[in-house]
Amino acid sequence: MRKIGWGIGAVAVVVAGAFAFTLLTDAPKGTEPGVCAHIEKVEQGAKYRPLDCGAADANVRVAKVVDEASQCPKGGAPYTIFTRADTLCLIPNFVQGACYQGDRESGMKKVDCTTAEAIKVASVAREPVECANGQKLTYVEPVVTFCLVRASDMG
Repeated sequence: MRKIGWGIGAVAVVVAGAFAFTLLTDAPKGTEPGVCAHIEKVEQGAKYRPLDCGAADANVRVAKVVDEASQCPKGGAPYTIFTRADTLCLIPNFVQGACYQGDRESGMKKVDCTTAEAIKVASVAREPVECANGQKLTYVEPVVTFCLVRASDMG
C-alpha cells in the first residue's frame, strides 16, 4: 500500500510542478477559462496548442487567466503555470476512467491502462469530495476533485 501512495503522490508532483513556463511572446489564442490545450516542452521553451477538450492529447484546461503567477488560486492542488503575455493557471484535463502517466515533455499524457505505473482517474467531481482511497487532486477554481488510483489495482 505504501508504494501506491508514493506513486500517486509522484503523479501529483508531476501534474503540479511539471510546467512553470515563462515565454515573453504574445498570448496564445484560446486562453480563456475552460479552454483545453496541449502543452509541451520544445527547444525554445514551451508550446501551447488549444484543442477540443475531447482530443486525446489535450492535457490541460485553462482554469484562470491572471497577470502574474502569484494570482493563481491557492488552497488546493498547485496549478501548472504557463506565462506569455498573460499567465495561465492550468489544471489537468483528466477524463474519468482514463489512464495517465507522467511525461517529461508534456507533464501527463493519456496512456493505455495496462501501461506500467499508469494512474487511473477513478472519478471526477465538480466539488470537493473525499476519495475512497484518499488519493486525490482538488482544485479550488474551478472546483474539481480528481480521485486517482493505480491502474494496476483496478484489475
